[in-house]
Amino acid sequence: MIVAIAGPIGVGKSTVARLLAQHLGYRYISGGEVFREIAQRRGISVTEVNKLAEGDPSLDRELDRRQRELAQQGDCVVESRLSGWMVDADLKVWLKAPLDVRAERTAGRVGQAVSAARADLVERERSEWSRYKEFYGIDVGDLTPYHLVIDTTRWSAEAIAEAVAMMAKTAKVLKGSGARGPGPGM
Repeated sequence: MIVAIAGPIGVGKSTVARLLAQHLGYRYISGGEVFREIAQRRGISVTEVNKLAEGDPSLDRELDRRQRELAQQGDCVVESRLSGWMVDADLKVWLKAPLDVRAERTAGRVGQAVSAARADLVERERSEWSRYKEFYGIDVGDLTPYHLVIDTTRWSAEAIAEAVAMMAKTAKVLKGSGARGPGPGM
């Protein structure tokens, strides 16, 4: 069983994915950690890898390939901004939150003013989303690959992880029985 957790910066992907992996007893695969491994292997910083990726699609493709390899081992929760598109998951979840909420969360995490965090988010997402469109033809605003879309401002990370765990267990039972799993509109 593979569960993909995706969404923009600051929605709580990592927190929810870690909690979900604990609830299910699955491995946790972080796109950020895989990206850091790539940077370390190349002997450069994550920031440098990000800048290089703007002009070199091979870096994003290496990240995607590595995530797919890890996910193919089964029973895992894969977390990254594009996991719903890049990983053949049994359950795909998109987490969302308003920009101002995400700016507050990231500002607290990195110790900067909310206005600066908001500006950074806008610029980073513009760059990344443009890159995803150019390299993959992905429109990040198109959520049709996802079975579930959750606004993280409404519930705690723990409550979201519990709800998604219940959905994942149901999807696993349905998959094992040959019945149809989660579909659009769930």
